[in-house]
Amino acid sequence: MRIIPAIDIIEGKCVRLSKGDYATKKVYNENPLEVAKMFEAHGISYLHLVDLDGAKSKHIVNHKILESIASKTNLKVDFGGGLKSDEDLHIAFESGANQITGGSIAVKDPLTFESWLLKYGNEQIILGADAQEEKVAISGWQEASSELLLPFISKYVAKGIQYVICTDISKDGMLEGPSFELYRKIIAETAAVETNTSSSGVIDTIKPGIKLIASGGISSFDELPKLATLGCEGVIIGKAIYENRISLKQLEEFIIAE
Repeated sequence: MRIIPAIDIIEGKCVRLSKGDYATKKVYNENPLEVAKMFEAHGISYLHLVDLDGAKSKHIVNHKILESIASKTNLKVDFGGGLKSDEDLHIAFESGANQITGGSIAVKDPLTFESWLLKYGNEQIILGADAQEEKVAISGWQEASSELLLPFISKYVAKGIQYVICTDISKDGMLEGPSFELYRKIIAETAAVETNTSSSGVIDTIKPGIKLIASGGISSFDELPKLATLGCEGVIIGKAIYENRISLKQLEEFIIAE
Protein backbone atom coordinates (compact mmCIF):
# COMPACT_ATOMS: atom_id res chain seq x y z
CA MET A 1 0.00 0.00 0.00
CA ARG A 2 1.38 3.38 -1.01
CA ILE A 3 1.90 6.03 1.65
CA ILE A 4 0.80 9.43 0.31
CA PRO A 5 1.20 12.45 2.59
CA ALA A 6 -1.03 15.43 1.88
CA ILE A 7 -0.17 19.08 1.51
CA ASP A 8 -3.17 21.40 1.30
CA ILE A 9 -2.48 24.93 0.08
CA ILE A 10 -4.19 28.21 0.99
CA GLU A 11 -2.44 31.49 0.12
CA GLY A 12 0.76 29.60 -0.57
CA LYS A 13 0.88 28.02 2.90
CA CYS A 14 0.61 24.43 4.08
CA VAL A 15 -2.68 24.15 6.00
CA ARG A 16 -5.23 21.62 7.24
CA LEU A 17 -8.99 21.96 7.58
CA SER A 18 -11.53 19.94 9.55
CA LYS A 19 -14.39 18.43 7.52
CA GLY A 20 -13.46 20.75 4.64
CA ASP A 21 -14.50 23.85 6.60
CA TYR A 22 -12.31 26.80 5.56
CA ALA A 23 -13.09 28.52 8.89
CA THR A 24 -11.12 25.78 10.69
CA LYS A 25 -7.92 26.53 8.75
CA LYS A 26 -4.72 25.87 10.67
CA VAL A 27 -1.37 26.83 9.16
CA TYR A 28 1.37 24.24 9.77
CA ASN A 29 4.15 25.60 7.58
CA GLU A 30 4.55 28.63 5.35
CA ASN A 31 6.87 26.76 2.99
CA PRO A 32 5.22 23.75 1.27
CA LEU A 33 8.48 22.89 -0.53
CA GLU A 34 10.22 22.51 2.82
CA VAL A 35 7.49 20.07 3.92
CA ALA A 36 7.73 18.11 0.67
CA LYS A 37 11.51 17.79 1.03
CA MET A 38 11.04 16.52 4.59
CA PHE A 39 8.70 13.79 3.30
CA GLU A 40 11.17 12.81 0.59
CA ALA A 41 14.03 12.64 3.11
CA HIS A 42 12.09 9.88 4.92
CA GLY A 43 11.80 7.64 1.88
CA ILE A 44 8.37 8.81 0.75
CA SER A 45 7.83 8.82 -3.02
CA TYR A 46 4.30 10.20 -3.40
CA LEU A 47 2.47 13.42 -2.54
CA HIS A 48 -1.17 14.48 -2.63
CA LEU A 49 -1.17 18.23 -3.29
CA VAL A 50 -4.49 20.08 -3.00
CA ASP A 51 -5.05 23.62 -4.23
CA LEU A 52 -7.76 24.75 -1.79
CA ASP A 53 -7.70 28.26 -3.25
CA GLY A 54 -8.34 26.65 -6.62
CA ALA A 55 -11.19 24.55 -5.28
CA LYS A 56 -12.87 27.72 -4.01
CA SER A 57 -12.08 29.80 -7.11
CA LYS A 58 -13.03 26.98 -9.51
CA HIS A 59 -9.80 27.28 -11.49
CA ILE A 60 -6.17 26.37 -10.82
CA VAL A 61 -4.40 28.90 -8.55
CA ASN A 62 -1.34 27.42 -6.84
CA HIS A 63 0.39 25.86 -9.85
CA LYS A 64 3.67 27.63 -9.01
CA ILE A 65 3.88 25.64 -5.78
CA LEU A 66 3.25 22.46 -7.74
CA GLU A 67 6.00 23.45 -10.16
CA SER A 68 8.42 24.17 -7.32
CA ILE A 69 7.81 20.82 -5.60
CA ALA A 70 7.88 18.83 -8.85
CA SER A 71 11.12 20.44 -10.04
CA LYS A 72 12.98 20.40 -6.71
CA THR A 73 12.03 16.93 -5.43
CA ASN A 74 11.55 13.51 -7.01
CA LEU A 75 8.09 13.10 -5.48
CA LYS A 76 5.34 11.82 -7.76
CA VAL A 77 2.62 14.40 -7.25
CA ASP A 78 -1.09 13.95 -7.71
CA PHE A 79 -2.70 17.38 -7.88
CA GLY A 80 -6.29 18.44 -7.33
CA GLY A 81 -8.43 21.44 -6.54
CA GLY A 82 -10.14 23.72 -9.02
CA LEU A 83 -9.39 21.75 -12.18
CA LYS A 84 -12.35 22.68 -14.35
CA SER A 85 -11.07 23.20 -17.89
CA ASP A 86 -8.68 21.73 -20.45
CA GLU A 87 -6.44 24.74 -19.80
CA ASP A 88 -6.35 23.99 -16.05
CA LEU A 89 -5.34 20.42 -16.82
CA HIS A 90 -2.66 21.54 -19.27
CA ILE A 91 -1.19 23.89 -16.64
CA ALA A 92 -1.19 21.15 -13.99
CA PHE A 93 0.66 18.64 -16.16
CA GLU A 94 3.04 21.30 -17.52
CA SER A 95 3.80 22.27 -13.91
CA GLY A 96 4.89 18.71 -13.15
CA ALA A 97 1.87 16.77 -11.89
CA ASN A 98 2.14 13.01 -12.43
CA GLN A 99 -1.59 12.58 -11.90
CA ILE A 100 -4.55 14.89 -11.41
CA THR A 101 -7.66 14.34 -9.34
CA GLY A 102 -11.04 15.43 -10.68
CA GLY A 103 -14.00 15.50 -8.31
CA SER A 104 -16.54 18.27 -8.94
CA ILE A 105 -15.86 18.18 -12.68
CA ALA A 106 -16.79 14.47 -12.78
CA VAL A 107 -20.21 15.39 -11.35
CA LYS A 108 -20.93 18.71 -13.04
CA ASP A 109 -19.30 18.17 -16.43
CA PRO A 110 -18.87 14.43 -16.99
CA LEU A 111 -18.23 14.84 -20.73
CA THR A 112 -15.14 16.95 -20.06
CA PHE A 113 -13.91 14.57 -17.37
CA GLU A 114 -14.42 11.60 -19.69
CA SER A 115 -12.51 13.42 -22.44
CA TRP A 116 -9.57 13.81 -20.03
CA LEU A 117 -9.71 10.10 -19.29
CA LEU A 118 -9.60 9.34 -23.01
CA LYS A 119 -6.81 11.83 -23.73
CA TYR A 120 -4.48 11.15 -20.79
CA GLY A 121 -5.44 7.58 -19.82
CA ASN A 122 -6.43 5.98 -16.55
CA GLU A 123 -2.89 6.06 -15.12
CA GLN A 124 -2.95 9.86 -14.98
CA ILE A 125 -6.57 10.69 -14.18
CA ILE A 126 -7.89 9.97 -10.67
CA LEU A 127 -11.56 10.11 -9.74
CA GLY A 128 -12.14 12.12 -6.58
CA ALA A 129 -15.18 10.60 -4.88
CA ASP A 130 -15.59 12.48 -1.63
CA ALA A 131 -18.78 11.92 0.27
CA GLN A 132 -20.97 13.02 3.14
CA GLU A 133 -23.38 10.27 4.24
CA GLU A 134 -22.54 8.41 1.00
CA LYS A 135 -23.54 11.33 -1.24
CA VAL A 136 -20.84 12.90 -3.40
CA ALA A 137 -19.79 16.40 -2.30
CA ILE A 138 -18.45 19.00 -4.73
CA SER A 139 -17.02 22.54 -4.94
CA GLY A 140 -14.38 22.03 -2.28
CA TRP A 141 -16.97 20.13 -0.19
CA GLN A 142 -19.04 23.30 0.06
CA GLU A 143 -21.91 21.81 -1.92
CA ALA A 144 -23.77 18.48 -1.87
CA SER A 145 -24.76 16.70 -5.07
CA SER A 146 -27.53 14.19 -5.73
CA GLU A 147 -24.98 11.54 -6.77
CA LEU A 148 -24.88 8.44 -4.56
CA LEU A 149 -21.30 7.39 -3.90
CA LEU A 150 -21.27 3.71 -4.91
CA PRO A 151 -23.22 4.12 -8.21
CA PHE A 152 -21.07 7.18 -9.01
CA ILE A 153 -17.84 5.20 -8.64
CA SER A 154 -19.25 2.20 -10.51
CA LYS A 155 -20.31 4.43 -13.41
CA TYR A 156 -16.75 5.66 -13.89
CA VAL A 157 -15.25 2.20 -13.40
CA ALA A 158 -17.35 1.16 -16.41
CA LYS A 159 -15.78 4.05 -18.33
CA GLY A 160 -12.27 2.88 -17.50
CA ILE A 161 -11.30 4.77 -14.35
CA GLN A 162 -8.65 2.92 -12.36
CA TYR A 163 -7.66 5.18 -9.46
CA VAL A 164 -10.25 6.47 -6.97
CA ILE A 165 -9.60 8.69 -3.96
CA CYS A 166 -12.45 8.49 -1.46
CA THR A 167 -12.73 10.78 1.56
CA ASP A 168 -15.48 10.42 4.11
CA ILE A 169 -15.87 14.14 4.85
CA SER A 170 -17.29 13.52 8.31
CA LYS A 171 -13.93 11.93 9.21
CA ASP A 172 -11.56 14.36 7.50
CA GLY A 173 -9.24 16.18 9.87
CA MET A 174 -10.98 14.75 12.94
CA LEU A 175 -8.28 12.20 13.90
CA GLU A 176 -10.97 9.66 14.81
CA GLY A 177 -10.03 6.88 12.40
CA PRO A 178 -10.94 6.21 8.75
CA SER A 179 -14.14 4.74 7.31
CA PHE A 180 -13.10 1.10 7.16
CA GLU A 181 -16.64 -0.11 6.45
CA LEU A 182 -17.13 2.36 3.61
CA TYR A 183 -13.90 1.26 1.94
CA ARG A 184 -14.88 -2.38 2.39
CA LYS A 185 -18.17 -1.68 0.61
CA ILE A 186 -16.48 0.17 -2.27
CA ILE A 187 -13.93 -2.59 -2.83
CA ALA A 188 -16.64 -5.26 -2.76
CA GLU A 189 -18.91 -3.25 -5.08
CA THR A 190 -16.22 -2.71 -7.71
CA ALA A 191 -14.52 -6.12 -7.54
CA ALA A 192 -14.39 -7.84 -10.91
CA VAL A 193 -15.16 -11.53 -11.36
CA GLU A 194 -12.91 -13.18 -13.92
CA THR A 195 -14.02 -16.59 -15.18
CA ASN A 196 -11.38 -19.05 -16.41
CA THR A 197 -11.83 -22.58 -17.69
CA SER A 198 -9.19 -25.17 -16.89
CA SER A 199 -8.93 -28.95 -16.90
CA SER A 200 -10.51 -28.97 -13.46
CA GLY A 201 -13.50 -26.97 -14.61
CA VAL A 202 -14.68 -23.35 -14.44
CA ILE A 203 -13.00 -21.19 -11.83
CA ASP A 204 -14.17 -17.71 -10.80
CA THR A 205 -11.47 -15.40 -9.53
CA ILE A 206 -12.25 -12.14 -7.75
CA LYS A 207 -9.94 -9.33 -8.85
CA PRO A 208 -9.92 -5.77 -7.49
CA GLY A 209 -11.91 -3.46 -9.75
CA ILE A 210 -10.14 -0.24 -8.77
CA LYS A 211 -7.06 1.09 -7.02
CA LEU A 212 -8.76 2.65 -4.01
CA ILE A 213 -6.92 5.36 -2.11
CA ALA A 214 -8.28 5.90 1.40
CA SER A 215 -8.36 9.44 2.73
CA GLY A 216 -9.68 11.17 5.83
CA GLY A 217 -9.59 10.42 9.54
CA ILE A 218 -6.26 8.59 9.76
CA SER A 219 -5.30 8.96 13.41
CA SER A 220 -2.73 6.28 14.28
CA PHE A 221 -0.11 4.08 12.70
CA ASP A 222 -2.08 0.90 13.60
CA GLU A 223 -4.77 1.85 11.07
CA LEU A 224 -2.41 1.52 8.13
CA PRO A 225 -2.03 -2.30 8.13
CA LYS A 226 -5.82 -2.59 8.48
CA LEU A 227 -6.35 -0.48 5.36
CA ALA A 228 -3.74 -2.55 3.51
CA THR A 229 -5.51 -5.77 4.53
CA LEU A 230 -8.81 -4.36 3.28
CA GLY A 231 -7.24 -3.96 -0.15
CA CYS A 232 -6.64 -0.21 -0.32
CA GLU A 233 -3.95 0.60 -2.89
CA GLY A 234 -2.89 3.77 -1.13
CA VAL A 235 -3.61 5.95 1.88
CA ILE A 236 -3.48 9.73 2.14
CA ILE A 237 -2.29 11.00 5.51
CA GLY A 238 -2.54 14.63 6.54
CA LYS A 239 -3.25 15.94 10.02
CA ALA A 240 -1.97 12.78 11.73
CA ILE A 241 1.51 13.67 10.46
CA TYR A 242 1.26 17.37 11.26
CA GLU A 243 -0.08 16.70 14.76
CA ASN A 244 2.62 14.08 15.40
CA ARG A 245 0.15 11.21 15.76
CA ILE A 246 2.17 9.31 13.15
CA SER A 247 5.90 9.95 12.82
CA LEU A 248 7.75 10.12 9.52
CA LYS A 249 10.11 7.49 10.95
CA GLN A 250 7.15 5.09 11.36
CA LEU A 251 6.12 5.73 7.77
CA GLU A 252 9.67 5.19 6.57
CA GLU A 253 9.80 1.81 8.35
CA PHE A 254 6.38 0.85 6.94
CA ILE A 255 7.57 1.63 3.40
CA ILE A 256 10.75 -0.42 3.88
CA ALA A 257 8.74 -3.35 5.27
CA GLU A 258 6.33 -3.25 2.31
